[in-house]
This record gives sequence, structure tokens and C-alpha cells, in this order.
Amino acid sequence: MFPGGNNRKQRGGGGGVGNFGPGSSQRSPWTTIIWIVVLIFVGYLIFSLFIGGNSGQVEISYSTFRQYVQNGEVSSVTITGNEITGTLTRQVTGSVVGSTQNQTYSSFYTYVPAVGDPTLLPLLEAYNVQVVSQPQSGISIGTILLYLLPTVAIGLLIYWMFRQMANRGSGVLSVGKSQAKLYDRQSRITFNDVAVSENTKNEFTEIIEFLKEPSRFQRLGGAMPKGILLVGPPGTGKTLIARAVAGEANVPFFSITGSNFMEMFVGVGAARVRDLFDNAKKVAPSIIFIDELDSIGRHRGAGIGGGHDEREQTLNQLLSEMDGFEKNDNVILIAATNRPDILDPALLRPGRFDRTVTVDLPTLDNRIAILQIHARNKPLAEDVDFGKIARSTPGFSGADLENLLNEAAILAARKGKQKIEWEDVEDARDKVVLGLKRENLNLTQEEIRILAYHESGHSLVAMVLPYADPIFKVTIVPRGQSMGVTQQLPERDRYLYDREYAMERLAVMLGGRVAERVFFGTLTSGAEADLKQATQLARKMILDWGMSERLGSVAYGDRHQQVFLGEQIAQGRDYSEQTAREIDEEVKAFLQEASSMARNVIENNREGLEQLVKALIEKEELAGEEVVRILKEVGIEKKKEGEFELVKEVEG
Repeated sequence: MFPGGNNRKQRGGGGGVGNFGPGSSQRSPWTTIIWIVVLIFVGYLIFSLFIGGNSGQVEISYSTFRQYVQNGEVSSVTITGNEITGTLTRQVTGSVVGSTQNQTYSSFYTYVPAVGDPTLLPLLEAYNVQVVSQPQSGISIGTILLYLLPTVAIGLLIYWMFRQMANRGSGVLSVGKSQAKLYDRQSRITFNDVAVSENTKNEFTEIIEFLKEPSRFQRLGGAMPKGILLVGPPGTGKTLIARAVAGEANVPFFSITGSNFMEMFVGVGAARVRDLFDNAKKVAPSIIFIDELDSIGRHRGAGIGGGHDEREQTLNQLLSEMDGFEKNDNVILIAATNRPDILDPALLRPGRFDRTVTVDLPTLDNRIAILQIHARNKPLAEDVDFGKIARSTPGFSGADLENLLNEAAILAARKGKQKIEWEDVEDARDKVVLGLKRENLNLTQEEIRILAYHESGHSLVAMVLPYADPIFKVTIVPRGQSMGVTQQLPERDRYLYDREYAMERLAVMLGGRVAERVFFGTLTSGAEADLKQATQLARKMILDWGMSERLGSVAYGDRHQQVFLGEQIAQGRDYSEQTAREIDEEVKAFLQEASSMARNVIENNREGLEQLVKALIEKEELAGEEVVRILKEVGIEKKKEGEFELVKEVEG
């Protein structure tokens, strides 16, 4: 994609610095539950064995008991309800309930059958057995323990669970409580750990100074800004900047994600917003940071059906807290989003988010600074050049650069190295941008020749045309979805693009397809990605940049979309069918002009292309210096030094 950076998917995150969560050394809740249950039942078991029950007695069957009575071996019995306990005149050996072996005993207990036994008392009197009768208590100690202990256990568990949910800010008891976490000052970072522009640092330095010394600004009638909105692509360090503000400011710092306000219950989001600002006001001056603001700050009433849903209630409460009837002094709100286009206009007016700070993709100097920060704890070899890495990674965010060095460290460790070498960094870049090598791809010799001519066509056109960027590397090693790649290395960052450079960019993209046609007289599917990129660039030149003389200086690319509708549904156009037909014809004309430019270069420099093909088939990969050397040997040199930015991957 050209221009405006890389069109590949950006990876999120900007480094896990800081501690925003509770300590990990807390005991697991299930451990506490298990210990409570074990202690309760161990206590019940001890009581049953040593305190309650018929201690020292054995249970015998009722028929065995009657037999002992008839044998005159029972001296006395005590009857309590349907339970009979007694003593024998001597020790006997016999069977007991619950055991297969005979036991010796002199005391016993048994139970009268549920149907009753009216002959029992006459039998006892006939054999002169002393009978003691005791009333049966309503509830025995064993019964109390049987029902009370489980109830107490369940009650303790419920109490403990509710207490844990209240402490963690979740659950029914605290559903309206704010989910914001107070920043841990022990693991803070500062602006020395963040590579951003000086203007961005100055914006937040003023805020920090205002919190520390408000009188310095108030004596001139200045008021503290209510809110600062950080806007930028994913991975550019918006959250990292907020953490640096927390590290620099000696004030309470509350951090929360926009999605944490939403819950399944109606009104919870608004309640959590109120609770968050109440907590911040109690410890003012303070800072609140809301990440991913677009999850609750989307334009109200947009989309199919509109409506006043839970998200809009949360947004309304946020608007009121920022600048409503009650003053909200000494509480600053910082928010981050990568979708500023869908935010509600009421959020962006003065008095709410007074300032909007754009955190764009890093420039060349910023990329060097970011690499230096992330390389602090990594041993690097002397051949690792941060400047060369930064020039070869335009469109990379801070998170991408951190990931690049991490991948390089992993590759070096895999090879058993003690330091990260340039080879590891280069392999890591190819892995991040292009994907893994496709080791099991068995190409025929003819396919390898076609790939070599294809990539050599890109390289030759880039080396000959005066405005094209210099070559960084050419390879026919299949990676990811590409069979081969030609990469270009810019000399510096560039922010304006003229028509000459854009047309030569198109010619470089189509150089591979032209080489196939010139040397093989056929077309292959290897130019699929080239054609897509070239068509996209040509349409941008015509629709957005007004570079078509036929259509004039008119921007046709402005399309208004509903923020809640998908891109395919919401796409529209504000020009006629006739204009659309002319645009298509002009795109085709641009591509034909670029193709003719590439054909002219290739046909006039056949010998140089053949030499490139020969070297590429032999080595499979050529550095930019080797390409320059090979072409110089046959008398081919660039007419004019390249002056433009962007490293582009022209896939074959």
C-alpha cells in the first residue's frame, strides 16, 4: 500500500511496563474453601468418635439381644425411645452388626424394630432383667451437628465468596462499582522510556506541571484542561504514553478500559462512571485514563434504528461528569482511541476533551529511538545498525519494532548465539513482514527461472528510473504467501509525493509482469499481488490526489459511511455512472503508461537483467549493494539519486 504507511495488519501493545493488577502472591480462593470444609468435617468426625454416640459399646442385632435375654445373660438395659443399651453378666464372643468377624464384648446396644415388640417388657421381667427407661430428647447432639455443621459451612462459603467479589469489584454486591485500577507507583515508567515527539511530551508535561503547581497558570487566568484525547493507529504507544504520565505525575492515576463500563445489567455503565469520578474527586488532583474510548463514545443515534441503549446512557453520564452541572475541578481525563471518526461530537467540544494529541506512526528518528529503548536489555553485536533497521521498517509502529527485536532475540537464541547479530535482525524482519519460509515447496527449474526474471524485472526498473527508491534486497525464497520479494530502502522520510515518483512506483510494481512477457512471451499468476497494489495506487492517484489531467483536480474518493455499518454495506459514491466509467478508463491508462515505462527500461537493458537473473538463481538472495555492483559491471547506473521515502515490498 502506498503511501501512508504499511497496509498490513498492525500488532497491538506497546510493552508490558507497569503493574495495574493485584499481586499474584495471594492465596487461591479454592485453597481457602477446601481448608474450611476439611476442618469442619474433621471436627465432626472427632466429635462422633470420641464424644457422641455409644462409646465402648457394640451394636448387635435385635434377635441376638432377645436370645441373650432368654439365656439369662443380660443383667440390665436402658431403653431410650427405640434404642436399647445394656450390659451382660459376662463377656461373650459373638457377631456384631457391620462386621464379618466375631468380637468379645460385655456392653451392647440395639434398636427395637419399627413395628414395635409388645412382648419385650414381659420377657425382660420374666428373666429378672433390670430395666431403666429414659425419655427421648427432641433433638440429639448428633442430630444438631448433622444439620448445623453443613449449614454453617455453606454460610461461611457464601460469606467468603461475597467478600471476595466485593474486594475485587465484581459480583452482585459491587456491580455498580468502578472497575478502574489504581496505578502501582513501584513499577512506574517515565518519558525517558517512551520515544515520542517533543510536541507530544510538552503537551503532557504542561498537564503534570499544572497538577504540581496550579498557581503558576491560574495567576494568568489559565484553567486546567478537562480532557486529552490520544489518537493514532494501533501499536503507536498511546497507552504507553498514559503510563509515562502516571509515572511522571505524583498524583493518583486511575486506569480503565472502555469495555469495563458495560455489563449485562441496565444502568451499570452509568453507575460505574459516577463511581469512578467520585473516587477520583476524593483524592483530587488525580488523573483518569480510559483506553479504547470508542467502545463507549460512539456517535449517538447512528446505525440502523438508532435507539437509547445502555452504551448511550454510559456516554451521557460520561459527558455530564466531564462538564455538567457540577464542577469537576482537579480531575483530568486522558483517553485513547484509534477510531476518532466515530466518536460523538459532544465528547470533542471544548470543556470536555480540550486537546487532541495525534500519536502517529514513528518517523525515522523516532524509530531509531524506539529501537534503542527496546534494545536496552538485549546484547547486540557490533554489526547491528539501528539506522539501517529504521530505514528498512517504514510504517512500523512501536509495537512492531519491539516485536521485531524480540523475534531477532528468539532466532539468535535458537542458533545458540551469545549476541544478536544483523543476520538475526534481517531474518526477523522478513519473518514479521513476509512470514515464515516455505521449506517444503518443491519448485521446478522452470518456475525458479520465471521467479528470477520476475524479481529481476522489479529490481532493474527500480535501479534505472531516477525517482525510484534504492534496492534493499531481492529474494526468490518463498515466504508466507509470496514466492519472491523485491524490497526498496529509502534514504529519508518523505511526506509529499509528486506524480513522477508515483508513476515510477507503478512502473516498479509492474516490472515483474513486463519481464515475464518480454522473456517468456506469457503471463503467470505470480503478478497477482503486484496488480492489486498497482491498481490501488492508480485509483488513489486519480480519486484522492487529483493527478489525472482528464478528470482534473477533483477529489472523488470522499465517501460518507455510517459508523455502525460494515464497510461493504456502507460504501457509496458521490459521482455519476459516466464519471465512474471515466475513472476506470483513466486507471487503465495509468497502468498502461507505467507498463510501457517498465518495458522500455527492460528492453534497453537486457544484458543487465540477464546478469541479475544468473546471480539470483545461484544465490537465491541478493543485497542491494550486490545488485548495484552487478548492474555497474554492465554499464547501468541510476540517472538520479532516489529522494523518496517508503520501503515497499513488491510481491511476485
